[in-house]
Amino acid sequence: MNLFEYTYCGNYNRQIQNLARIVPEKWSFGGNDDNGILKGYLEHTFQRVYEEEKLLETEEYAIFNTGLFNMYYQPVYAYFIPNLVPDRQRWFLDGFYTEYHLLKSGIVNLPKRAAYVTDPAELIFDTGLDIVPQYEHIFEETENCQRLPETIRGSVMKVQLFDGALRQTKRMLEADYRTAIPQYYNHGIQFLIPVCLQNPDRADLALACVKTEDGSKYLGRTCLTLKMAYHNARLLAKIHSSWLYP
Repeated sequence: MNLFEYTYCGNYNRQIQNLARIVPEKWSFGGNDDNGILKGYLEHTFQRVYEEEKLLETEEYAIFNTGLFNMYYQPVYAYFIPNLVPDRQRWFLDGFYTEYHLLKSGIVNLPKRAAYVTDPAELIFDTGLDIVPQYEHIFEETENCQRLPETIRGSVMKVQLFDGALRQTKRMLEADYRTAIPQYYNHGIQFLIPVCLQNPDRADLALACVKTEDGSKYLGRTCLTLKMAYHNARLLAKIHSSWLYP
């Protein structure tokens, strides 16, 4: 079930603007102010807490933990009240409130945030492993190929250029393992690593990597645009990165 099947959100853009004020962070790409990152985050987080059965429902209200914090690091919750319009969604999105506000209102049993891993070690990239890219998918699948810079896409040397970029990425990872940013995808953890094809100081793409079943290597399965990568990575945690930013 998605958020909009579960609840009527009223003026959704205004609700999201209110949430963005509660949680100060850059929630739009470039110079936009559409809060697109926050919308994607909230909608995917809802799907995860619904899947984990972490939605708190009573006759009077429903609540889920957004996984976000205000500037004082107090958890922020989505709060729903019964929808008075017949034959529609059961709930109406009343707003977003801090833990303090809900406790003050007498709501003491608050739901836990979404969980994506059972072992924190899953979020650490192993810099000792080789990275093997799936070039057939990256170069030959139309949608993925279009994500490459045009100068690289049309080059007969694209494999060599990509291999060279991965060698630099490997050195970046060895210098700081946090260069690899975890993302949650298809019920598992992958790592996003920068691929700098045109300028060594600026990533053009993010390569999504997953460990082989025996844990001996990483498979570079597909390339994502930086916007796609940021959306996916932000689901797990606030991002502090020198190469991936909105």
